Amino acid sequence: MSDKVSASHILLMHEGSGRSNATRTKEEALELINDLKAQLDDDADFAELAREHSDCPSGSKGGDLGKFGKGQMVKEFQDAVFALDIDNTSDVVETDFGYHLIKRTG
Repeated sequence: MSDKVSASHILLMHEGSGRSNATRTKEEALELINDLKAQLDDDADFAELAREHSDCPSGSKGGDLGKFGKGQMVKEFQDAVFALDIDNTSDVVETDFGYHLIKRTG
């Protein structure tokens, strides 16, 4: 397995999540991220959903985070992305920053 991966993500922050100024509740964020996951499961375009919904600055680039190695992301995110096959999307991943959907792109 490679020591570097490429990935995109959709991040939904909520009140109380790290570096967040979001006003949605944790429950609202979870409901929305689950809805986005359902849309992806129905073949929605990941980059389009990221541009429309992600609270991360990477959203403007369709969620693209570029290439990164182990130790550069928080543990929950890292574990999820390194477990994915290329072109697969994770289930909902919770970190201190909120809820993520992660697509491994390389």
